[in-house]
Amino acid sequence: MMSQMPQPIALSRCPMCEEPLESGDRFCGACGYDLSAVPAPPGDDPTLVVNGSGPAEGAAWPVASEPAGSDTPPATHLPTDLAGTDSGGRELPVAAPAPAAHELPPTGSPVSPVTGVRFDRPPEPDEYPLQAPDPRVAQETPTPPEGVKVCVACRAGRVDHDGYCENCGHAQPRERDHMEQESGPIAAVSDRGLRHHRNEDAFAIGNTTLPDGRPAAVAIVCDGVSSATRPDDASLAASRAASEALLAALPRGTHPQQAMHDAIVAASRAVNSLAAEPATAREHAPHQNAPACTIVGAIVTSGLLVVGWVGDSRAYWVPIDRSALPARLTEDDSWAAQMVAAGLMNEAEAYADERAHAITGWLGADAYELEPHTASFKPDRAGVVVVCSDGLWNYAEAAQEMAEAVPLDAAVRPLHSAQVLVGHALDGGGHDNVTVAVVPFPAPSQGAGSA
Repeated sequence: MMSQMPQPIALSRCPMCEEPLESGDRFCGACGYDLSAVPAPPGDDPTLVVNGSGPAEGAAWPVASEPAGSDTPPATHLPTDLAGTDSGGRELPVAAPAPAAHELPPTGSPVSPVTGVRFDRPPEPDEYPLQAPDPRVAQETPTPPEGVKVCVACRAGRVDHDGYCENCGHAQPRERDHMEQESGPIAAVSDRGLRHHRNEDAFAIGNTTLPDGRPAAVAIVCDGVSSATRPDDASLAASRAASEALLAALPRGTHPQQAMHDAIVAASRAVNSLAAEPATAREHAPHQNAPACTIVGAIVTSGLLVVGWVGDSRAYWVPIDRSALPARLTEDDSWAAQMVAAGLMNEAEAYADERAHAITGWLGADAYELEPHTASFKPDRAGVVVVCSDGLWNYAEAAQEMAEAVPLDAAVRPLHSAQVLVGHALDGGGHDNVTVAVVPFPAPSQGAGSA
């Protein structure tokens, strides 16, 4: 009879697969689990009496002893003093008493004397490194054809056009997330940083020869304006255009300071051209502003140092002899710099203001007016020029702070020094993209030749 058949328990979800159930279901529609086999829930048996303060019937809490006097507190009982039972009704083992002080392991021991848990595990990293490929699998995997991009995770699968491995499905890092380049005696490093979702900085470095045979080194750093459209494209176009202009003009005999001015103009034109989008693109995004970026560059010869800039990217001079004073070679096109120049604030006050990094000059079709800044210097001693975006100088703003961050052997190990400087910014918080080029002065002759 129906009244004698086992009745299903009123459950909202399947106890096996968590699939939602409907009223009256006897079997789970997802996994087929027999819902009639689910034991009925036990009746409510509270430990404490609802309307009283004493223990409920059957509760085995020990009774606290009465105090012997006004100065003697009653004995305290811990939950571990009670014998428990597992889900099958079997008694649980009583925890061993904590060891006395003389039984404890020596101070600094990584093992808890009570639980046996180790406390010397290294802290969990914020980002987990990719697991190294199994060498046995790597040996069995055929070498991919030349020109085929291989996954950085499994080292076996081919990367498709969307940037994912066809073997393990791992998303590949974007090419511009971290870039390093060494060209003769100069080097540059750019990193996405720890907070931005992409790298909007770009750089270009190279070497050439002046008409008289003297070497010349060139470094350009551009920082995309994040509030503009396609800032990463703007910085890349500007850095390439400026570098190409310098490497073409210097061998022809153009004065380095004039060449720097012309290179900034060429970079501006390259960024402006990005704003000439098809009418259909403007229809879909009519409120987008023009691509924009800042620029800073340096030319180093055997006796002359030239810098040029628009925006708030900077160049610093750091002498090899650290007893000599370092110097900042550029002045920001920013709100803070204008306040200081007008005498309205001192530098500390201006750069502490939330408007400090609002730039007043940039490359882009919507810039007010292009005003390339250039300056020439003739240092009387050897040193290095640090060309960088604000992602670095935010963590070493004063010239002395920058000099302290630059390794002592920067003139002979520029790539290592650029890596150290990027690491300095990342250790400081990495709130922005970080790009830095290190250029030794004077330009050594062994770096000559087109790059």
